[in-house]
Amino acid sequence: MHPAGRDPEPARHIGGQRLVRGRIAVVRGDPGEIQAVRRHPAGSLRWAPVLHVNPLCHGVSVASMTTAPVHRGVRLERIENSRYLVTNDRGGQITIGSGGGTYFTPVDLLLAGIGGCTAADVDILTSRRAEPDSFEIAVDANKVRDEAGNHLTDIVVTFRIRFPEGEQGDKARALLPDAVQKSHDRLCTVSRTVELGMPIANRIE
Repeated sequence: MHPAGRDPEPARHIGGQRLVRGRIAVVRGDPGEIQAVRRHPAGSLRWAPVLHVNPLCHGVSVASMTTAPVHRGVRLERIENSRYLVTNDRGGQITIGSGGGTYFTPVDLLLAGIGGCTAADVDILTSRRAEPDSFEIAVDANKVRDEAGNHLTDIVVTFRIRFPEGEQGDKARALLPDAVQKSHDRLCTVSRTVELGMPIANRIE
């Protein structure tokens, strides 16, 4: 029985991964090693390896981890029909498109954001122990159109990270599951925003 008193949501398998209601699943370790998706104590679905780790570090309370908002923003300028130049607050630029050619699409960027955000978290935490021999994260999803409109389902984040043999590599391997879960539970802004379902406001000027 789940800690909140609810039975776990029935699982199904998509592409070899065990999913619950199409939410984000995480696979770590060797290719083919499947970790189940668990239900979050509050009743909403969350992705995480099957390793129950306290998401609060060393007894730090949620209230003490709260910080003031920090603004983030990008600007898009039209280059031509369905192609745009994106500029961030620091002056960096990329070109995006709607699927023609090799330009990244907005969906590509969403998946890259999920993967890149958690990659940075896990990399920072584990590389303190040992530099990885290889580090790859794959993010896969299915795009569907239904009564809710266009959206992604069955989002799966797969960690393929290898550390060198030896004491430091062993420490990094042991830390990996905890690092993945900490990224999910508290650190990764992108996946936290997706799973919390933050409303988006539109404004015409």
